[in-house]
This record gives sequence, structure tokens and C-alpha cells, in this order.
Amino acid sequence: MITHYAASSTDPSVARPSGPPPVATTRPASSRRAAATALGALGALVVLFPALRPWPSEAVATPELARAMASDRWIVAHLCGAAAIALWPYAAALVTRLLPAGRAARAAVVTGGAGAALVLPYFGAEIFAIHELAGRATTTWDPAFLDAIDDIRLQPVAATMFASGLLLLAVSGVLLAVAWWRAQDGAARWAAVPLAAALVLFLPQFFAGEPVRVAHGVLAGLAAWLLAAAVVRTPGTPAGRAV
Repeated sequence: MITHYAASSTDPSVARPSGPPPVATTRPASSRRAAATALGALGALVVLFPALRPWPSEAVATPELARAMASDRWIVAHLCGAAAIALWPYAAALVTRLLPAGRAARAAVVTGGAGAALVLPYFGAEIFAIHELAGRATTTWDPAFLDAIDDIRLQPVAATMFASGLLLLAVSGVLLAVAWWRAQDGAARWAAVPLAAALVLFLPQFFAGEPVRVAHGVLAGLAAWLLAAAVVRTPGTPAGRAV
């Protein structure tokens, strides 16, 4: 009678399955919290930017316009806008780390960073140069200050950088929505779509007046908070999906 003994699992001669280890389908809660926190802060900043900004008529140069542009509110509001733009590529990177690796996810971060780099110098001029010109106009009244402000805003290189940067931010938002959509199932797929739409509308809303600008800020903030909530509620993504 021959007795067969099972080979020990520790025996190096026993064949083991080859290939890469299984892909984890969940991400650490700390990573999801970090992404949600960044999106939450982003949402607050985009709401505050138009809500805090003074809105006098810029059709003609007036002392009221000069005082508004020289006010602390002008600086604080535009700093909120600049901070939101600077925060976007970081928030996008944190979200994409929760997703399977893919070209759309990587491109969302790259285009977001490039867009922010192009837009932020324009915000610097809007915050400090325009504020300084308006401040001087309030002490030595000179209605020509508005012409100088228009020259700063419409300077060809500055305007081209600004518009190009906003277009890249829009592309980044769309790519992130695509990456999120591909990695999710069911209703969760839609969570990044409103924020992508808000980024697409970021450039055209600059040509609108106060009601549209404020409404866009509120809707963009709500969109960022919606994605933040989805990030917290979604523990992981289906394994093996390239996005």
C-alpha cells in the first residue's frame, strides 16, 4: 500500500501562480479624505470669488469704480479665484490616484497644471496691478486709469495666455470626468460631469455680468462638493479598468 502525502505549501518546489498580483479595488480612506478635502476647499473658493468681488459698472471710469478696484474686497476675492485655480491640478491629481491608471487620468493632471500655470500670471496683474492703478486714481482723480486697466487686460500675450489656460482647465475637467466615468458604475458615473461643465463654462462666463458670474460660482462650488461627496462614498473602483 502506497501512501501519498500532500506537499507543504512552504515547499519551494511547489508551483505557484504566475503573473502580477491582484489589483486592489479599494483605496485607503485617508486618500479619499484628502481628495474630498481638496475638492471641498476648491468649491468654497470658487463660490467666494464672485460673491466677494465688488461689481460696479466698468462701462465708464467713475470714482465708485476706482474705490471698488482699490478695496480690500477686490484683493481678497481675486486671491480666492487664484487659489481655486492653483488648487485644481492638485485636487485632480488626488482624485486620479483613486482611479486605475490610464491616459485620460494622467492627461487631466497635466492639462490642469499647464492651464493653471498660464492663468495665474493674469490673476496676479488683476489683483495687484489693477488694484494699484485704481488706488492712485482715488487720490489723484484721473479717469484715464480705466484705459490703463484695459491695456493690461487686453495685452496680447497676457490675454492669449489667459484664454489658453482657461481652455486647458476645461480640457482637464472633461478628461477627469471621462476617467471617473470609465472607473465607476451606475449613477456614480455622473459625479464628475457637473464640475467638468463648470470648467468648460469658466471662460465664457467672464463675458457676463454679476448675476451670471455669481450663479456660475455657486454652481461650480456645488459641482465640486458633489464630486467630493462621491469620492467619500465610493470606496474603490473596479479592478483592471484603464481610464
